[in-house]
Amino acid sequence: MFLTRLVLINFRNYTHLELELPPGPIVLRGDNAQGKTNLLEAVFFLATTRATFTRAERQVMNWRALQEEPFPYTRLEGRVQRGGRTLQVDITLLPTENGQIHKELRLNGVKKRALDVVGQLNAVLFLPEDIALVTGAPALRRRYLDITLCQIKPAYCRALALYNQVLLQRNALLRQLAERRRGEDQLVYWDHQLAEHGAVLITTRYEAIHQLDQLARQRYRMLSGDDERLCICYAPSFDPENRPAVDYQRPLHLEELWPEQPTPLAVSEVAQAFRQRLERTRREEIARGITVVGPHRDDMHFLVDGVDMTLYGSRGQQRSTALALKLAEMDLMTRATGETPVLLLDDVMSELDARRRRHVMDAMQGVQQFIITTTDWNDFTPQFLARAHRLQVVAGRITPFEAG
Repeated sequence: MFLTRLVLINFRNYTHLELELPPGPIVLRGDNAQGKTNLLEAVFFLATTRATFTRAERQVMNWRALQEEPFPYTRLEGRVQRGGRTLQVDITLLPTENGQIHKELRLNGVKKRALDVVGQLNAVLFLPEDIALVTGAPALRRRYLDITLCQIKPAYCRALALYNQVLLQRNALLRQLAERRRGEDQLVYWDHQLAEHGAVLITTRYEAIHQLDQLARQRYRMLSGDDERLCICYAPSFDPENRPAVDYQRPLHLEELWPEQPTPLAVSEVAQAFRQRLERTRREEIARGITVVGPHRDDMHFLVDGVDMTLYGSRGQQRSTALALKLAEMDLMTRATGETPVLLLDDVMSELDARRRRHVMDAMQGVQQFIITTTDWNDFTPQFLARAHRLQVVAGRITPFEAG
């Protein structure tokens, strides 16, 4: 799949952009703060229906338009070529009187819910700060999983929305129970709802992380150039298989982590195990006023030769792990959809040594479209630049690059 046309109105520093895009490699060159990353964010917004760098979507609206226009709005339009079909994805952001943002989504001109638009365009975003997926907090890894899986698993996306709604209701009830000490029987209904939707999330994550593990192992071996072995492990907040707890602060043997062929989890069995765990933690949850177990507390661990990269990895190992994960994400999406996603690489080459740079460029072979940003043409070989579509970015304006 690939994007053939992109229109941005009042998005970040783009007041009005209409850009025709060919398949193949596209290179955006520009100095810092000119709009290169903003364009990648816009494409990823069309794929995921949400902003990448902020939870307050008002911040993606062009500030001058908000200040000066009587009826300000932001609009993103993407024309997608996919499987012989042409799709049109449009997102409009409108400020409301109470300071909130109303988001309207359209697919082929028809109003749709986010659940129906996510994944119509598949995209993988590579950022220099992806290393935080390895070194950062569990919430970053959960968000990464959610964004990735929502693009390729509509049932996961629906279950995630329902799970989060139930979680809010259940936490509100827990806080009430902590204050008045009665009405505990109301939790039974919410426990069943939470377990039902949570089981879908857990089983989908279990399967997807195993696939990412297998795919990333191959990528890591090529990136590192040695015999180190990467393992990506799912660390659910409770283990539905009741395996012994793993101590990640000591070196581990791989057989302690993932079996080569894990037994698929049944949604009904996971839901039952989830309900049982909620019953056991009920007193603690009422005392604290929050739900202490469930997919909202899950994590992933990255180990190289049994050593946890979050705790003990070198900077080089952590960077290779993050890059292997993102390349595995590309492979996972290709396997799930039968088409390569659009790849968005934000100044990634400047962060890599020659070996890793070569492997990334090799991985791009066969990808229908990728957009990569840079501040320096010298990040690429003359052979690559000769076949790439080159664009210059200056202050929110994009023009074809003219050599000389």
